[in-house]
Amino acid sequence: MDDNRVFTIPGDEIAYKDMSLEQLEKLMFEIGEKNFRAKQVAKWLFQHGVNSLDEMTDLPVTLRARLKKIGHAGGLAVLKKQVSQQDGTRKYLFGLHDGNAVEGVLMSYRHGFTACVSSQVGCRMACKLCASGLGGLVRNLSSGEIYDQVLAMQKDVGMRIRNVVLMGSGEPLDNYDHVISFIKKINAEYGLNISYRHITLSSCGLVPQIKSLSEEKMPITLAVSLHAPNNRLRNLLVPINKKYSLQELLSACAHYAGVTGRRITFEYALIADLNDTQELAEELAEKLKKLLCLVNLIPANPVPERGIERTTKTKVVRFKTILEAKGVNVTVRRELGTDIDAACGQLRRRVLGRKSRYE
Repeated sequence: MDDNRVFTIPGDEIAYKDMSLEQLEKLMFEIGEKNFRAKQVAKWLFQHGVNSLDEMTDLPVTLRARLKKIGHAGGLAVLKKQVSQQDGTRKYLFGLHDGNAVEGVLMSYRHGFTACVSSQVGCRMACKLCASGLGGLVRNLSSGEIYDQVLAMQKDVGMRIRNVVLMGSGEPLDNYDHVISFIKKINAEYGLNISYRHITLSSCGLVPQIKSLSEEKMPITLAVSLHAPNNRLRNLLVPINKKYSLQELLSACAHYAGVTGRRITFEYALIADLNDTQELAEELAEKLKKLLCLVNLIPANPVPERGIERTTKTKVVRFKTILEAKGVNVTVRRELGTDIDAACGQLRRRVLGRKSRYE
C-alpha cells in the first residue's frame, strides 16, 4: 500500500467539497478510477452545487456507490431567511451538520449579486463593534462549508453570484488555510470562476497572516477593520491591536498593496462620541495620505451589549470632508438591509438565543 496516500480509506468520512481538484485526482488514483473522473466530480460539487452524489448523473452507478461509502457532498440547511422590503437584501441563517449555525447575506447591486459569507462559528477577536464575537469562537468552518454558503445563496435566487466578500462572522485570517482553499476553489475554472478581483477579505489586522497573504499571488481586495487612528483608541475597539500595533498593521498593508498592486480598503465604523471627532479625522488623514488605500466610512450598527451607538449624518459628512481635503479616497457605505438583522451576528443570536448551545 502506498504510504504517501493523501486519504486513509476506510476512515473518517471525506467531505468532498473540502477537497481541491488535485486532491480529488489523488483520490481517484487511490480507488483505481481514471483521472478525468475528478474533474467531473469537481464540476458537480463546485459549479452545479449538488448536495447528493446521486445527482452526479454522468458518473457510473458503481463509482457513485463507492464515493457514498467513503464521503459526502456536504450542503447546508436554511434555518431562517429574511428579505428586506427596502432593497431586496437577503439574510440567511445556515444550519451546519453538527448543529451549529452561521449567517450569510446576499446583496443586490447594479453590477450583480454579492455574497457575504462567514468563515467561523463565532469569533475570538472580541471587537467591540461586532456581535458575532460576543459568544467567543466555537470552531472554524471548512473550505467546503464556506463554499456551500455561496452555493446556497446562488441557488435561492437562481442567478450567478459575481462577487464574494468574507465579511460575515469570524476572522478569515484566523482560519487561514481553509479560507485560502475556499478562495482558490471559487476562483478556479472547475468552480464558479469568480475573479480574484471580485473577492474581498476583511480582517481586523492579523499582521503575520496579512504578510502571508501577500505571497499567495491572489490579487484579492484586502479590507481592514481600522476604526481608530491611534493605538490608544484601537486597543479599546479592536483588542488584537494590543498584539499587532497600528504601525505594524499599516506597514503590512503597505507591503500588501505594493506586492499585489491592489489598494487597501480601510473600514472605519463611526461610533457616536467615540471615534467620530474632527481631531481623529485629521489624525487618520495624516496616517493614510501616503498609502494606496480607500477609506470606507460606516455609520456603526448599534450593539447594545457593547454600548455602541450610531453617529449622526452631520458628523459622517464632516469626517469625510476632512479626509478628502488631505487627498484620501473616501466612500460612505451604502446601508442595506436596515429593516432586517443584516449586521454580523444579529440574526444568529436572536434566533438561537444568547445562551444557546451554539455559543
